This record gives sequence, structure tokens and C-alpha cells, in this order.
Amino acid sequence: MQSKSTTIEDYLSNLPDDRAEQITRVRQTILENLPEGYEETMNWGMISYQVPLSVYPDTYNKQPLLYAALASQKNHMAVYLSGIYTFEDRYTAFEAAYRETGKRLDMGKSCVRFRKIENLPLELIGKTIASLPMVDFVEHVKKVHSRRKSRKK
Repeated sequence: MQSKSTTIEDYLSNLPDDRAEQITRVRQTILENLPEGYEETMNWGMISYQVPLSVYPDTYNKQPLLYAALASQKNHMAVYLSGIYTFEDRYTAFEAAYRETGKRLDMGKSCVRFRKIENLPLELIGKTIASLPMVDFVEHVKKVHSRRKSRKK
């Protein structure tokens, strides 16, 4: 369920009140913990936290490198943690920490789905967001892309 909204305010105002309130709380957690340099914007129909193209323009799709995102989908809400997706150790640690909270983990490759804010460990989401400075994320992505390019040769 991709939104056509072009601003975050418009996106939030088009959500049902209960969803808008919950998305706003998760957004506040993300913003309070977002490392310097990432930008918050609407992209891909979601509230996105991304590396500006001026910092890292060499993306496969010519779009900013997605670090995290937040969306209200048809049957759930989701926090997308793209920043940890390519780090096996971070991904595994996140899953373990999530399970330790006692909350049920419903996770795809990088999306953590939840139906109610009470089901989402906001403190862990904040720590995860805060854990990866932009420069480290960009360097990691450069290494991953370099390895992929060298395998294709």
C-alpha cells in the first residue's frame, strides 16, 4: 500500500487517527536516535531515512541509499531496517535482542511488522537506528558493491 503523499505531514494526515498516532511515536523514536547525516523524507511511498545522493550517488537505481523507513501497510505497520540487512552479525544480534524483549518478532528481510505500538520494542528500534553512523553504513555498502562487481568479472 504505497502512498502518493509527497510530504510527511500529508502522509500522516491521510492515515486513520490510531495509525497516525502510532507511526508518529515510532517516527519520534527514529528521529531521536538517527545518526547525523541521514535525511528524513518521503520516498518509495514511505517515510524514509536515507543517505543523500550528494554523499553516495553510486546506487544501482540512482535513488538515495535507504537506511530505514516507516510505513502503514494494509494489514500492519512496518519499520524497515535496511541498515542492518547486509550486516549478518547486526541482523542476528537484532533478532536475538528482539526475542529477549518477549515480544513476537514478525520480520521479513528488513521489515519489522507490527499491528500495535505495544508489540514493538521502541527502545530496541532506537538503539538499532543509533547503532550505525552514516559513514560506516556507506563504507560497508561500498565494500559489498565492490565485491559484487569483482565477482561479475
